[in-house]
Amino acid sequence: MSILKFMTLGRHIIEGEEMHPEATGELSKLLADLSLAAKVISLEVNKAGLADILGFTGDSNVHGEQVKKLDVYAHDMLIRAMDHGGHLCVMASEEEENIIHIPNRFKIGKYVLLFDPLDGSSNIDANISIGTIFSIYKRITPEGKPGTLEDCLQQGTQQVAAGYVVYGSSTILVYTAGHGVHGFTLDPAFGEFLLSHEYIQIPKKSKIYSINEGNYKYWHPGLKKYIKYLQEEDKASERPYSSRYIGSMVADNHRNLLYGGIFMYPADSRNPKGKLRLMYECDPFAFIIEAAGGRATDGKKRILEIQPQSLHERTPVFMGSEEDVKMVEDFMAKEEAAETK
Repeated sequence: MSILKFMTLGRHIIEGEEMHPEATGELSKLLADLSLAAKVISLEVNKAGLADILGFTGDSNVHGEQVKKLDVYAHDMLIRAMDHGGHLCVMASEEEENIIHIPNRFKIGKYVLLFDPLDGSSNIDANISIGTIFSIYKRITPEGKPGTLEDCLQQGTQQVAAGYVVYGSSTILVYTAGHGVHGFTLDPAFGEFLLSHEYIQIPKKSKIYSINEGNYKYWHPGLKKYIKYLQEEDKASERPYSSRYIGSMVADNHRNLLYGGIFMYPADSRNPKGKLRLMYECDPFAFIIEAAGGRATDGKKRILEIQPQSLHERTPVFMGSEEDVKMVEDFMAKEEAAETK
């Protein structure tokens, strides 16, 4: 086991920026603000069973889903932590129908922040790992003015940083800013994120798949054949695979990032455009997975190359170990080819 040097998140970000002469230090300050919000949310998540905060608010979000109280808390905390730093021109949240403007009394910056404040929140009451997902872009409209919807609707390839925080048995923040994927574990004793996973690389092939098999009857025929293939016994190809599905995108992908695996949330006959959100969930994770040597597609096209048309666009997603993602793409392509003959 390698011994990591004592490295805080703040120091790591600053040293990373020092590798780039054109860096201004703004990104490091932005990420520092995000880490502060993550610490506060982590504290609230950890005491959720003791505080009167579990359960539903009685409201629904823009997607028609019931909103949990912790969702609202995390959403508000991120806005309060990020709107006054002078680094952002606009924000967008999975919980908000429209873009979130920076108040006029604060300086307008050059970055754009998109976030899912509490992914997997349906698991809150069961004490299962949940998380926050974020991505950062540079604005494309003129600087000094309020940001616009155009600034938010950028391809995932334009991200300058992305990351997530998983709130589980420990709180871990994972991020990439173009120089590797790194994980930091929160030490609750003195409230610092410390480097615990340096230069994460996802294995090229795995023995784990993550998918909600309760939707099997609605899937693409090629996907059905792929899942059955994974379940067959064959020692030469190290099958059968193990099924590991938590139901929290952050938790499932965090495990797969460390141990290898493929995470799938496909389109089906009920959700032809998929169910997960392109900009708040799939783009940031695709950016991270690719930076770690993995692959992320919608079954045909690279996730990061999809041009979003709306703020809450959905997409099918297959991401994780490169060889596994390529294999499911091949199964679906062969089935479609057979159907057209």
